[in-house]
Amino acid sequence: MFIRKATVEDVKGIAKVHVDSWRTTYQGIVPDSYLSSLAYKEREKIWVRGIKENTIYIVEDESDQLVGFATGGKERTGKYKDYLGELYAIYLLEATQGKGLGRKLFNRVVKDLQGKNLNSMLIWALADNPACHFYEKLGGKKVDTAEIEIAGKKLKEVAYGWDCLSNIEK
Repeated sequence: MFIRKATVEDVKGIAKVHVDSWRTTYQGIVPDSYLSSLAYKEREKIWVRGIKENTIYIVEDESDQLVGFATGGKERTGKYKDYLGELYAIYLLEATQGKGLGRKLFNRVVKDLQGKNLNSMLIWALADNPACHFYEKLGGKKVDTAEIEIAGKKLKEVAYGWDCLSNIEK
């Protein structure tokens, strides 16, 4: 497995991982109508802009297939003064989960944030997302909750925070 910075040429793979991982991870959480409406082309447009605005790290398997990605940057709302950075997204194809790749992507984003003097961070996740255990295992503490709506369904989000990134086990 190989992790590197994404380029515009990786947008199709990033969009595929984004859509496919949402469909498997959020099945039974997010309405099926929303999940089935997700389109690769639409996500490609989002990630073309994302690559221009943020550093995105991708992980490729032995056959150079993109199987996951993560990105982060400055905390977006300005509401959380104790959390300067934010892990915006971290997604892996279902078949590659549980193999340590999520941790490697997480650590790569943490290192990137530290290089930008963003020495604390948070991430928002749907409360029913199985990855919440992953964030807790990595030392994330629940710092806030919010309610969002996706396709007419109200869902709870949880913010996990790390107040000192240098304390995270690598």
